[in-house]
Amino acid sequence: MKVLRIGSGAGYSGDRIEPAVELAAKGELDYLVFECLAERTIALAQQARLADPESGFDPLLEERMRRILPYVLSARGKRRLRVITNMGAANPVAAARLVRRIAWELGGEHLKIAAVTGDDVLALLATGSRLDNQVTLEQMGDRVISANAYMGVEGMVEALQADADVIITGRVADPSLFVAPQVFEFGWALDDWPLLGRATLVGHLLECAGQITGGYFADPGLKDVEGLARLGFPLAEVGSDGSVVITKVEGSGGCVTPATCSEQLLYEVHDPAAYLTPDVTADFSEVRFAQVGPDRVAVSGATGRLRPPQLKVSVGYLDGWIGEGQISYGGPGALARAELARAVVLERLRLMAVECEEVRADLMGVDSLHGAVIGNLAGVEPWEVRLRVSARCTDKATAVKIGIEVETLYTNGPAGGGGATKSVRQVVAVASLLVDRGRVAARVHLEDV
Repeated sequence: MKVLRIGSGAGYSGDRIEPAVELAAKGELDYLVFECLAERTIALAQQARLADPESGFDPLLEERMRRILPYVLSARGKRRLRVITNMGAANPVAAARLVRRIAWELGGEHLKIAAVTGDDVLALLATGSRLDNQVTLEQMGDRVISANAYMGVEGMVEALQADADVIITGRVADPSLFVAPQVFEFGWALDDWPLLGRATLVGHLLECAGQITGGYFADPGLKDVEGLARLGFPLAEVGSDGSVVITKVEGSGGCVTPATCSEQLLYEVHDPAAYLTPDVTADFSEVRFAQVGPDRVAVSGATGRLRPPQLKVSVGYLDGWIGEGQISYGGPGALARAELARAVVLERLRLMAVECEEVRADLMGVDSLHGAVIGNLAGVEPWEVRLRVSARCTDKATAVKIGIEVETLYTNGPAGGGGATKSVRQVVAVASLLVDRGRVAARVHLEDV
């Protein structure tokens, strides 16, 4: 039986690069997948593209490709290594052009780079379309900056059929990045729902990289994990019948166990019996994990049924500004001084009639996570407290005032404040809606080096 080896090179945009290099060097992979796109990420990328038409892709794309492409090149003629990633974000074509230039510089004159587009559906949406926050696009007006549909495997499979070595997409569903090579390599039909359900489970388990090898799982004294500083990222050994073993490179840090796999299985799954993706309605309700060797877990029990008739669209829009200021108090009486400082800032904002849609004034380490009641249960007087005041405002000029008021505590009391910081940032919010899948079509652009 043919076995495909697929590695996960990233679980989010800013993830480490060393574990991906380790997988490329030692994992004997057929595919290395970088999953780097979140809901807000693509809206921010669209914003960047508006400022510069040649930007809008993942800022770490160049570094990752310079580190990984040498392994793609050296695998030529041996076990072929291909790369699939959604680092194209809002501009897959520009990203593909950059990778083409990098490949040329590295001597990869035979590499074929593909960009998959079609997910940007902003122009297709009617102004009366209602989002899940009950606001219409018409009401949002020019605050809308992006609308990207979650596409499935079709464009990536087409790129693989065109013999692409590197495939760069925009918004596709996270598991689909891993489903595409399985569909292509094993020749599965796009309506073989049980097999697509199993393939989607593989993608779901791998998509967050180090989470399944013990990273987010680790909890000292309860769930101890060795070697977190050099955590290895996961890979899957997938059979043509949809069977799979999750593992990692031998000697890398972390662990792969039924417990780490179980936690990842539940991640972002609202209904295990109906996990909706563009490719299939996956059913994980009967999934089982079995330890079959050190850091080797066999997975079984996934299936699937007819895919949804509609695709989710993630809409990014501008939603005001956040102003923030922070300052620390230490030593005897630190808590009382921080509480007084908080009261002073809130009173100052009232006196100055600063109009805010929402204000938070937290004592970090005391009540910022669990509130004052639970925060005081420890009954121990803290010797260091950091005040953080933040507010959401409709305009930047108002948001700037928040940090200024915190900073003025330096000389206007109470005593002993230090390490003040202030910042302002524009809010890019995300909402969603559904569109008929027939309105969204993937397109493949080839960049031959």
